[in-house]
Amino acid sequence: MDAPRQDAWKEEEDDLLAQTVLEYIQEGHTQLEAFQEVARRLNRTPAACGFRWNATVRKRYQNEIKEAKQKRTTQKAVLGTAAAASVNSSISLDDAILLLKEMKQQSAQHDQEQLQARLYKLNEENLQLKNQIKQWEEAWLEIDKLTNWVKDRYQSSS
Repeated sequence: MDAPRQDAWKEEEDDLLAQTVLEYIQEGHTQLEAFQEVARRLNRTPAACGFRWNATVRKRYQNEIKEAKQKRTTQKAVLGTAAAASVNSSISLDDAILLLKEMKQQSAQHDQEQLQARLYKLNEENLQLKNQIKQWEEAWLEIDKLTNWVKDRYQSSS
């Protein structure tokens, strides 16, 4: 009987990981930043946290992820209006730099989400093509069996 791993994830750690990632998504931060925060708090590596999130935890929080992204979008709209209003008045150089950094981060996040969506579609298409190949191979085997049967019948009648 195998002993449990010393570094196995506990339910509380999964919960902390999920809540932190959801909070970071909602606030417009990256998941990597969330992994770094959780890693610091749990004395694990950010890579371990990212792997755990992507391999196990994320699947249980699909609805919450959508809600966090929707809240982030709503907050962006509100902040966008506030940013537009502040552009009309004079803003400090630091505020402008901060705004540009946020815009860059949001753009990169959007690009990553688009790539993930594209990857998902390609994986689905790949699965469909594999199924079609399997069907064609099965059909080919049936034709081969039928051909052999006809040959056998023809040879036995000759």
